[in-house]
Amino acid sequence: MTRVEHATRSSRIGVAVFIAAFVILALAPYWGDRQTLRLLVEMFTFVALASLWNLLAGYAGLVSVGQQAFVGLGGYLLFAMVIVLDVHPIAAIFIAGPIGALVAVPVAALIFRLRGAYFAIGTWVVAEVFRLLASQVSVLGGGSGISLPAAAVIAMAPSRQMREFEIYWLGLALTAAVLIGIVILLRSRHGLALTAIRDNELAAQSNGIDVARIKLIVYVLTAFGTAMIGALIFLQKLRISPDTAFSVNDWTAFVIFITVIGGIGRVEGPIIGTIVFFALRQTLADLGSLYLLMMGAVAIVVMLWAPKGLWGLIVERFGWQALPLQRRLILEKETGGKP
Repeated sequence: MTRVEHATRSSRIGVAVFIAAFVILALAPYWGDRQTLRLLVEMFTFVALASLWNLLAGYAGLVSVGQQAFVGLGGYLLFAMVIVLDVHPIAAIFIAGPIGALVAVPVAALIFRLRGAYFAIGTWVVAEVFRLLASQVSVLGGGSGISLPAAAVIAMAPSRQMREFEIYWLGLALTAAVLIGIVILLRSRHGLALTAIRDNELAAQSNGIDVARIKLIVYVLTAFGTAMIGALIFLQKLRISPDTAFSVNDWTAFVIFITVIGGIGRVEGPIIGTIVFFALRQTLADLGSLYLLMMGAVAIVVMLWAPKGLWGLIVERFGWQALPLQRRLILEKETGGKP
């Protein structure tokens, strides 16, 4: 008899570490100051964005440089629902996800006709179209942007401290949901197909996998999560404008840097990459624009020294697996009808 096993000793330890880290982070409002909480929320959003981009590019092979389209869309949906429809800001975040997924369907129908570099350029063009459209909506401030009404902010919680706690816990919960959702997807039948596509798309297609359908599912799911994270980002900022909402530098370039540094095509990669990115940013921030050059140099060194990213290097050298994703076929002998 045979059975498939996901867990290893290292993955069991990894899961325990993730659970312990989640508990510690959930208690952060009781041990961290305001600045620490805001920094952690920012880290959570980048982990989520990088994880979603990693699913899109690292597994489905859809290298997008236009994911800022859905970050900005989520932010503008939040402001539109709060200002125009008087929806509660927290509820607006959860509504932004399904709308982002719906918008992704016609966008995918358009850009999926493109391949390789043309696909990447196409996603950026779509994001620019979104930015231009947002700048024409006068009720949301047009090109200069708009701030969230004070009444809507107060409706979240009467005190600023409680509002910050709510945003913090919501950011942690959404990031955990994104990571858990990706793990569940990768452990499913579709995840097996995605792994096959990641390893060799042509071979996967020749073995009967509907590559186009799998890619569409991943693109729509990624848009769903990215729109929700975008809404959360601008709920924390309390102000939005077309240039900040659809910034390729903030929401795509940094996300790609994080994923490549940590390890593309691996769930753990964006987490490692985010830690490295923020460590570099906090250390080199005083250098002004030079810190971007320093980060570029770090990216080049890592890509030359560890083409599969830092986590990929660890896996190659030590065989560690932080999450139970790897499938192993276990052979069992039968004796007297019992294994």
